[in-house]
Amino acid sequence: MRKLRAQPPATNPCPVGIPGGFYQPLNQNEIQSIYDSAIRVLEEIGMENTCRALTDKALSAGAQLSDTARLCFPRSMVEDIVASACQSFPLYGRNPEHDIEVGGDRVYFGTGGAAVQTMDLDSGDYRQSTLKDLYDFTRLADKLKNIAWFTRCCVATDIPNQLDLDVNTAYALLRGTTKPIGTSFFIDDHVDPVVKMFDFVLGGEGSFRKRPFCKVHISPVVSPLRYGEDAVLVALAAIQHRMPLNSIIAAQSGATAPAAPAGMLVSTLAETLAALIMVNVFERGYPMIFSNWPFVIDLRTGSFAGSGGEISVLNAAAAQITNWLGLPSGVASCMADTKAVDAQMGFEKAISATAVGLAGGNLIYESSGMMASLLGVSFEAFVIDDEMLSHVYRLLRGIEVCEETIGFEAIREAVFGEGHFLGGQHTLAAMERDYYYPKLSNRQDPDSWMEDGKPTIYEQANAYARQILADHHPDYIDSNVDAELRRQFNILLH
Repeated sequence: MRKLRAQPPATNPCPVGIPGGFYQPLNQNEIQSIYDSAIRVLEEIGMENTCRALTDKALSAGAQLSDTARLCFPRSMVEDIVASACQSFPLYGRNPEHDIEVGGDRVYFGTGGAAVQTMDLDSGDYRQSTLKDLYDFTRLADKLKNIAWFTRCCVATDIPNQLDLDVNTAYALLRGTTKPIGTSFFIDDHVDPVVKMFDFVLGGEGSFRKRPFCKVHISPVVSPLRYGEDAVLVALAAIQHRMPLNSIIAAQSGATAPAAPAGMLVSTLAETLAALIMVNVFERGYPMIFSNWPFVIDLRTGSFAGSGGEISVLNAAAAQITNWLGLPSGVASCMADTKAVDAQMGFEKAISATAVGLAGGNLIYESSGMMASLLGVSFEAFVIDDEMLSHVYRLLRGIEVCEETIGFEAIREAVFGEGHFLGGQHTLAAMERDYYYPKLSNRQDPDSWMEDGKPTIYEQANAYARQILADHHPDYIDSNVDAELRRQFNILLH
């Protein structure tokens, strides 16, 4: 029996992509009020724009220039674009078993971020992030079942040249995982060479267009209410290659958006709708993730506060509004402010992941590894977060009520038989189906825990991350293809 209990469940009790939407911080009247106010912002205040190509397209689609030369969008134009926008699309992995469908009420946790520091596995100190760190995080995430896609979590600060940085970031992701990936560009001319590399890995020119496994992250709006020309140009370059767009609005409360949560949601919703308009005036129905990420700053100090009740409820509300609009939603969670893998990390990440997961965010970013208010990233946090997310998925799954799970006959059998449920078939079936058994969390009694040396979750996570990195060396790029990539590009990862 002990040997049987030690085996992993035959079925995953915490499946990814489970429906959400149970937590609704806003009622329907409040959603309507926020939406109507956002429409009014776009109609009466509008967007500052510096990109001529966007201005021409928007005006031809029904936008108007105000007396102050701002692009204003009539309600009818906005609602027409929302109605015809992409509602769901496949996000491919290079391995089809990792394909996911983005939209509806499906919930997937993944990564993101641009940390410039990594918590060293040996010393526990923060140091500058490197290309090797990025590759190590990629292959670590490749083994963590709750990370549905991998967007670069840190910046390779050891690569000063921007083109080399973009190419090598994409290469590290290609080499380390076959899950869907995501990256970002600041220069539109860098999209072509990266897609050329993708094509080559997939087998030839045009291959990426058939199964685009990489989405591009852009921030097309500089809050408050101004388009950024660089991001518009990157978006246009990505559209040429059919790369799905993750259009991120990350305004900060009391700084680039109103401090009051309702006002912030109005402002950021208007800006995310402006991003949707930007994409759809060039191509209706193009795959875009509606990523309204309301961020919070500590108004006493001006520091970014990545975790807490305020940012959690704001991102949950953002997911709720986006789902109400019927668009693929992106939100953020787990951006712990703590610098250490400690109790503060645990409660900060758990609160935000639970809130946005229950609210039904389709793609939930920053959900693994992020520390120090997004300035740092940790290997130990990656594996602890993966375990925490299993519990969140279990919450989302809820309780299945049917004749089998009610178990009337099992109750009769226990009462008139052994007097307990231990070892019964109904219990064994539930053990496999309904319960999650953590790898890292300690469930020993105090005496056994002390006898084992009082292990902490940090120590357990450090050992587990080391084990994965020692054993998992994926060979996701054919050696001949790799040699050709190194001939054509300045590949720096050895």
